[in-house]
Amino acid sequence: MTRFEPGGTERQMIELIRRLDPDRWAIHLACFEASGAWAQRAMDAAVSTAEFPVRSFKRADTLRHLWAFAEWCREHGIAVVHTSDLYSNTFGLPGARIAGVPLRIGNRREVNPDKSLAQLVLQRAAYACADLVVANSRAAADQLLKERVPERKIRVVPNGLDIGLFQPRLASPRPRKVVVVANLRPEKGHEVLIDAAAKVLRQFPDARFEFVGGGPQLETLRARCAALHVQHAVEFAGHQENVAARLAAADIFTLPSRSEAFPNAVLEAMAAGLPIVASAVGGICELLDDDRTGLLVPAGDVDALAAGLQALMSDPERAARLGAAARIAAETRYSFDRMVTAFDALYRDELVKRGALAGEQLELAAS
Repeated sequence: MTRFEPGGTERQMIELIRRLDPDRWAIHLACFEASGAWAQRAMDAAVSTAEFPVRSFKRADTLRHLWAFAEWCREHGIAVVHTSDLYSNTFGLPGARIAGVPLRIGNRREVNPDKSLAQLVLQRAAYACADLVVANSRAAADQLLKERVPERKIRVVPNGLDIGLFQPRLASPRPRKVVVVANLRPEKGHEVLIDAAAKVLRQFPDARFEFVGGGPQLETLRARCAALHVQHAVEFAGHQENVAARLAAADIFTLPSRSEAFPNAVLEAMAAGLPIVASAVGGICELLDDDRTGLLVPAGDVDALAAGLQALMSDPERAARLGAAARIAAETRYSFDRMVTAFDALYRDELVKRGALAGEQLELAAS
């Protein structure tokens, strides 16, 4: 991993290493920097942790760190290297190939809304060193195909979540509180929600909007609220560890992103039983069935987003019906257990194919 700041990719990877069977897998954690709010949680799940302090791929010492990583893989007898994001893909997959690691797996958990051409070229070169690239949605897999990653290398394993953290809720008879959970970055479309809020407040002056997440756009978004005179109805809550509690206190969830692969925030809102209004982009369209488990609106369309929120506020029964259906979909289709089982099987099956693990060893482990 790169580091351990809170984020969707970080949550998925940390839960994976926490939940893999320790009697079957010894987890060795490699990172650029052992820092961030979730660093200790990740390291507690690992047998060992090693830092390879890459600061820029333009620096000459990156090659030294690459060779050190390859040597580290050899020393620990690493059987599988699984990288987590653009930067760890770019570094870890070539390093694992140099080390002769039997199974090298890259990750793809986004569709590159904010990546430069140079970054994409580097990552594409790194994918050439991978045996497989795992996408967390069909949308992310399709993006890999567009970047000419061979279809034979691509697998899809959707994200998971801990359903038990989200208790069934009573639907509000007066749905007015809207929550969005997303880091404050341009691709998340927060300014679209602020513009929509101005329209919603004309019909429902008691509506309130909570933005959960930190990021570089905070002051810009505050200024937009002031310019539209909606600051009284908008709260910027910053990063919150207990997202489940924030969702439980809300009536409606929204995500106005311009692009998404398979957003954890929507999964969590489904598990919380919230009615959802979200952009019809990427993996969101895989998660939500329009007008059954949520409402889908065109990305960047202020009027459509405002209309979707107004529709739920004016029809509590419809909002309750969508929220209940979303909860059932989350329970039946997504869980961390399902995700971890899929990766466990992927690792074992691919090691057997490559002759790095005998088939009879799988029977012994299972027994």
